[in-house]
Amino acid sequence: MTTQTIVTAAMLAIGDELLSGRTKDKNIGHLADILTLSGIDLKEVRIVADEEGAIVEALNALRSRYTYIFTSGGIGPTHDDITADAVSAAFGVPCLHDPAAMTLLGDMYAKRGMEFTEARKRMARMPQGAGHIANPVSTAPGFTIGNVFVMAGVPQVFQAMLDAVIPTLDTGTRMLSRAIPCPFGEGDIGTPLSEIQKAHPETSIGSYPKYDGKAFSTEIVVRARSEAVLEPAAEAVFAMVETIKAAKIAQNTSAEA
Repeated sequence: MTTQTIVTAAMLAIGDELLSGRTKDKNIGHLADILTLSGIDLKEVRIVADEEGAIVEALNALRSRYTYIFTSGGIGPTHDDITADAVSAAFGVPCLHDPAAMTLLGDMYAKRGMEFTEARKRMARMPQGAGHIANPVSTAPGFTIGNVFVMAGVPQVFQAMLDAVIPTLDTGTRMLSRAIPCPFGEGDIGTPLSEIQKAHPETSIGSYPKYDGKAFSTEIVVRARSEAVLEPAAEAVFAMVETIKAAKIAQNTSAEA
């Protein structure tokens, strides 16, 4: 459901392999893209090790601050997959083998002629009272409790789970943006751009420096939730760029005279 309020989110990426560099995260960018398209502002991302205390601390801090929290990683069959335990601890409820998840996984392994081992049963563990997040890729469900959505770290599975979650969320007004190329570095535009931001407080104006090997330039991006707010700020930025261009030309002409 789309609302006029601002809907916010944070992500908690879990795994020693992310912090060691052994695995390069692909889920943060995908989540950011999907949430932006959905009108949900991703405000913070944290990466923590496979340590229950660290997960609990981060999760409790984030879930009290933002509308939705998305986690990735740590819900597999091995001993270091402790996300279900940590989320249960954060909510103060037992971590149990969910009967419906046990049935899903048991049936899947039976069809494949594989033993439903104790390790595989770990993937059916979740906080008492949690709901399922469907996993059309490999069956083992993610889960949701409170405002927290717990999903797999494998990108293909994470993306499939997110596709199942997004239609169930409240979404805000989508953020609009306008990119304005600027042939000057941030040192030239910093002061006037700051004044434009102050004059248009309902916008967010970002400057992103570039270097082509010869000179610095900047891409300026103006963001707002309505065209009526966005357009005047974008026009002010464009006028600023033109003013600096004119001043540079005049300065060069004067120097050559």
